[in-house]
Amino acid sequence: MSTRLSSVILCVAAASLCAGCRPPGKPTSADVELKPEEVRDFAALYQQNCAGCHGRDGQGNTALGLANPVYLAIASDDTIRHATASGVRGSLMPAFQKSAGGMLTADQIDILVRGMRERWAKPKELLGAPLPPYAANHPGNASRGAQAYTTFCAGCHGLEGQGTPKGSSIVDDSFLALVTDQNLRTTVIAGRPDIGQPDWRHCAPGKAMTPQEVSDVVAWLVAHRKANPGQPYARSEASQSNN
Repeated sequence: MSTRLSSVILCVAAASLCAGCRPPGKPTSADVELKPEEVRDFAALYQQNCAGCHGRDGQGNTALGLANPVYLAIASDDTIRHATASGVRGSLMPAFQKSAGGMLTADQIDILVRGMRERWAKPKELLGAPLPPYAANHPGNASRGAQAYTTFCAGCHGLEGQGTPKGSSIVDDSFLALVTDQNLRTTVIAGRPDIGQPDWRHCAPGKAMTPQEVSDVVAWLVAHRKANPGQPYARSEASQSNN
């Protein structure tokens, strides 16, 4: 083999070795995996923490839809922030802020609240419609609530609230044990568009519910709640035979 050919082969081999040893390209910010507390994108935070109960696009699932313009019109930022951070006692809503045992920072909760408002609030749709307050200004009356229920709710949920093909039972022990008084009130006002339940303006043809009628219907519903839902428990045949 000639000296010239040997030199060429050595040069090619050296070049190949050098090419194989070059460091990889510098990673971009998109290649770096963020720590959970560093995530600041609304869509990512919502999908990871809220979509399971409130629906992928905020339209509702096992819990009310956060993209409901009526809900966003009656619930202030502070109300939504507090519920998200600290959870809702007496319901299935857990706390999400780290200081309350959750996984999110206060800044991340602010991003969620701000993102919901910016994307889903539609104040122009409610112009001219006097909104009932988020929380009751005066206590409801269950007796008056029975009359208001007949006018606004019985058509779908039945005369006694036991349910019809158009609407489920709303006096069921388990249901009332899983929802708070405020959740009932919010649902009566904002409705559940995801399951076909109208808001307070459309429960009866041509007649919106007054704030007091909302409070009275909630009082009527709460009056059906049992202190110990599901009890007394039925005794099984096996336990009876052992006595």
